[in-house]
Amino acid sequence: MTTHRVVSHEEWIEARRRHLAREKELTRLRDQLAQERRELPWEKVDKHYVFDGAKGKESLADLFEGRNQLVVYHFMFDPSWDEGCKSCSFWIDNLDGIIVHLSHRDVSFVAISRAPYETIQAYRKRMGWRVKWLSSFANDFNRDYHVTFTPEEQASGHVYYNYAPGPRPGSEAPGISVFYRDTNGAIYHTYSAYGRGIEVVNAAYQVLDLVPKGRDEAGFSYPMEWLERHDAYERAPAPVFIGKGLSKP
Repeated sequence: MTTHRVVSHEEWIEARRRHLAREKELTRLRDQLAQERRELPWEKVDKHYVFDGAKGKESLADLFEGRNQLVVYHFMFDPSWDEGCKSCSFWIDNLDGIIVHLSHRDVSFVAISRAPYETIQAYRKRMGWRVKWLSSFANDFNRDYHVTFTPEEQASGHVYYNYAPGPRPGSEAPGISVFYRDTNGAIYHTYSAYGRGIEVVNAAYQVLDLVPKGRDEAGFSYPMEWLERHDAYERAPAPVFIGKGLSKP
């Protein structure tokens, strides 16, 4: 970073204005994509899903809690795991505090995982989250929305994820799905995003994209290798920052 180009204030302003033009272009495109997303066709949800949660058995309709819109975060938590995925935990850290605001815009937000509810609740308590979180262990919800895969699918190398077949490590994958419930009680699936498509709701990544080092993930075996659950950083070895990036101690 010490060899980065340094210029006068006038040159800095000129360079910033040129970049601002590109940022405005992206803003307009993002607004256009958001409108196109809202105009996508919907599909009716005819299957009856029942989840396990704090209130006992709850249907998909119950999760709306009287609102018209529902956002589901597909949280990776295999029934055999003792704790939830650290990357999904990073996402919920970013989302947990905004749920109260979403509820005042006719949006309910929940997390859903395959792990048994008792395991989910213990991890939720450990993390200190308020998010409503349910278990889909007893239904096909995760399978139907393509975030859970069988060993046979993984072995075949043709797991269907993010709207295409291909190799996929592990039995679980992250995603976000959106649903709408009309005044007659009919439920529609309006949108789902997977992979990097869910980065837009991670505020921490958006902030990192602003700083000189960016996400600083190039030196790792996979991008989020640096990440810890928020209660584990103090137990982890202190990171060492060298040159452009972060090195494992």
